[in-house]
Amino acid sequence: MNRNPQLPLTETVYYILLALIEPAHGYVIMSRVEAMSDGAVRLAPGTLYGALENLVKQRLIVRVESPDPRRKVYVITQEGYATLAQDAERMSHMVRIFEQTRGGAQHS
Repeated sequence: MNRNPQLPLTETVYYILLALIEPAHGYVIMSRVEAMSDGAVRLAPGTLYGALENLVKQRLIVRVESPDPRRKVYVITQEGYATLAQDAERMSHMVRIFEQTRGGAQHS
């Protein structure tokens, strides 16, 4: 299996990619991330737009046409979705290993 050099994703990038399964502009992305994370992740505009720029360069997201030319709208690419799915599987595997391991562990 080829190792994806973009993994593991940071928590911020994971949520941004997840938020972009449907096209969105900056404010909507920030709102979706905050809602999906139950308020645990709140993106500042500078953090978001820096991350979006990097994700475009990595070809994980792409900018799409917007009915409002003042808004930059982005959506996840196939490569971005595959990377997101790989990271979700990686995390699921880690949780399974934890669950198996803690069954035999003694806690004080």
